Amino acid sequence: MKSIKISIPSIIENIKIIESFIDNARDKYAIDDDIYGNIMISVTEGVTNAIIHGNRLDSSKKVHLELKLDDEQIEFTITDEGRGFDYAHLQDPTAPENLEKAGGRGIFIIKHLADDVKFEDEGRKAVLTFYM
Repeated sequence: MKSIKISIPSIIENIKIIESFIDNARDKYAIDDDIYGNIMISVTEGVTNAIIHGNRLDSSKKVHLELKLDDEQIEFTITDEGRGFDYAHLQDPTAPENLEKAGGRGIFIIKHLADDVKFEDEGRKAVLTFYM
């Protein structure tokens, strides 16, 4: 299994670095266009959540991204240095009382675009899996 890692300070502008990381991985490992869009949206959303909600925009804290790849799947692990969150009791963004809210859709989107999503380490780590 191939593996690449990157760490970025928790500054929202660093999402550009993550986008480049994913583009480089697509070129290097010939990631299929069918899943590339889902990967780009899911991983950048996950990293954005880690920066804003996990590390609370504290630039002294880092977000770590690891890509693992084999012939059957590609896995992205996003880890922040925050306090974690209660991922088992998230509000449903499609519920009528939440439709007008500005946020709260990130994990919902990630769960619909990735083939598998797991949270570990009290929510500080998200593992997104995409099947090739």
